[in-house]
Amino acid sequence: MSSKPADQSAGQPTDRLAVTVLGLGPMGRALAGAFLDAGVRTTVWNRTPGRDRELVERGASGAASAAEAVAASALTVVCVVNYDAADGILRDEPVTAALKGRTLVNLTADTPTRARATADWAAAHGVRYLDGAIMTPTPSIGTPDAVFIHSGPEDLYREVRPVLDALGGTHTHLGTDIGRAAAYDVALLDIFWTAMVGYVHALAVARAEGITARELAPFAQGIGAILPPLFAEWADDVDSGSFSGEGNPITSTVSTMAHVVETAEAHGIDASVMRAAEGQARRVIARGHGADGYTRVAELLGGK
Repeated sequence: MSSKPADQSAGQPTDRLAVTVLGLGPMGRALAGAFLDAGVRTTVWNRTPGRDRELVERGASGAASAAEAVAASALTVVCVVNYDAADGILRDEPVTAALKGRTLVNLTADTPTRARATADWAAAHGVRYLDGAIMTPTPSIGTPDAVFIHSGPEDLYREVRPVLDALGGTHTHLGTDIGRAAAYDVALLDIFWTAMVGYVHALAVARAEGITARELAPFAQGIGAILPPLFAEWADDVDSGSFSGEGNPITSTVSTMAHVVETAEAHGIDASVMRAAEGQARRVIARGHGADGYTRVAELLGGK
């Protein structure tokens, strides 16, 4: 995917497309690098000095302060570890003053509540605000594999989209609720980290039984391949309220979970995560839903 404007040669920045990047951790550096590669005039700043050196050598403008960096562009992108770190930068009085009348795109990961609170702060200080999240790792930035999600005023999103396109990949506007991108992000991270917790636990159990991680990995990948169609099927079950257990009732699920717990604990391996999952499934059965599928747990967790 090429995001370079048709009237611009590679490596020749234009005043028409300009951006400031606040935060030069691994992801911030990747964002700034992608902007530079696309020929976007890029100003960078990081709280820790020296992290801008490589980017400056590639053509970025290094700012002496966050306020100076913000003043250099109509659009600022901030990407730091969390909203506490973002607030520490953005709510500093000179930075807030410099942001007035300008646009801020926050690609920092945090909660929907924090995103909405930041939007309220931005509105109170005359800052045009979009929230967003990055759903792929740093090597994907600037390539077709990058995935970005955004939420907030649609007209503002369309206005800054030509600059954001320099980051490559796909950009999806999820709606005007400013917290919606963060909500997607949290839900998707829930999937990812729950899966990773399960995987490292499986590696520990396998190792205790004399199976190396490399020996298990091909079969683990096979389990992973089963999941995409199940995601779609289970989504239909939850949204329709059918909670079908035709292929695998939750009573069968509990039995297999118990096998994992027994094997793990026999080796002295903590099985508390699986015990919690088993307990939730047993509560569903106790409610009279033993013939339903595991998706019924979503209703339980939702307090219904």
